[in-house]
Amino acid sequence: MPSKLSTLLASSGRTPQILDGALATYLETLGADISSALWSAQILLDQPSLIQRTHLDYYRAGANITITASYQASLPGLVKHLTVSEEAAKVLVGKSVALARGARDEYFSSRRAHAARARLGENEEREEDEVLLVAGSVGPYGAFLADGSEYRGDYMLGKQQLKAFHRGRMQALVEAGVDVLACETMPSYAEICALAELLRDEFPGTEAWFSFTLRDAGHISDGTALEDVVKALEGAEQVVALGVNCVPSDLALGALKQLKKFTRKPLVVYPNSGELWNAERRDWEGSRSEGTQLAERTKEYWDAGARLIGGCCRTTPADIKVIADTL
Repeated sequence: MPSKLSTLLASSGRTPQILDGALATYLETLGADISSALWSAQILLDQPSLIQRTHLDYYRAGANITITASYQASLPGLVKHLTVSEEAAKVLVGKSVALARGARDEYFSSRRAHAARARLGENEEREEDEVLLVAGSVGPYGAFLADGSEYRGDYMLGKQQLKAFHRGRMQALVEAGVDVLACETMPSYAEICALAELLRDEFPGTEAWFSFTLRDAGHISDGTALEDVVKALEGAEQVVALGVNCVPSDLALGALKQLKKFTRKPLVVYPNSGELWNAERRDWEGSRSEGTQLAERTKEYWDAGARLIGGCCRTTPADIKVIADTL
C-alpha cells in the first residue's frame, strides 16, 4: 500500500509538506548533552521526554512531518557504544518511533482540549483534515564511523555489507510503525543503490525518500553525478521523493535545479542554517539564514520543484515556523 506521504504528494497539488528542523540543536537548548558518540540517539536512553518535546514543538511550529531520533541509532552503533544486545538495540530504535508518535498524539490532544475550551467545533473539523507523519531516519554508514565520511562517501564496503549494516534499523523502524523512511544525508552511490535494493526486496510495503550530501551542485559527496543517482532511483516506485539535506542553502538550491532536469519525482530539501562547522575548533561559525532571507530562499526552493521543505543542522522550530508561514 502507498504510504500516507505518497498519498499526500499525489493529492496535495501545490500544497507543500513541511519537515521539521534539527533535532540535536534543539535538544541542546532544552539542556541535553549530545557530546556522546551516539549524538542525539544517546538521549533516547537518557532523556527520552526531551525528544518527544522536540517533536511536539516542531509540530506546533507548523511541521507536518517529523523525523525520528534514529539517524545515529544504527544497530552496530548502539551495540558498540551502549554495550547492549542487538535485540535491545532494536527496542531502542523502536522507541524513537514511539516518541515521535507520542508527540503527534499529544499535539492532537492539545488541539482537542483547546477546541473544547474555546467551544469552536470548526477546530475539530480542521484536525480531521490535518495529517501529521512520522519519518524514520536512516542515516549513512559514515555516521557510524563518526569521522566526517557522511560528507565524503569514501568508505569501501561491499553491497552485502551495506545491506547488513542498514537492515536491522530499517526493520525496527518499519515494525514500530513509521509512515515513511527518510534515507538521509547519503554521500555514497554504492550505499544508495544498496539501500534501494534492500527497500525493494525486504520492505516491499514501505516507501522512502532519499536525500544526499553534495560535493557540488551537480554531484553527491563521492563524486557521482546527480544524473546517475537519479537514473538508479527513478524507476523505484517505493522511492517517493529525491533531494538533498545537510548542505548550505545556496548549494541546495543549485542541486534542486539540477535534479529537476532529471526526475519526475517530487523533490525534498532540508539544508543547514547557513553556519559552517569548523572541525578544528569543533564549533559553528558564520551567519545563519533568518527572517526575510529564509523566507525568500524557501520560495526559491518551491519554485525549483521542492515539495517537502524543512531544515537540518542548526535550524530550530522558529525557522520551521518561517518556512510554514511562507508556504
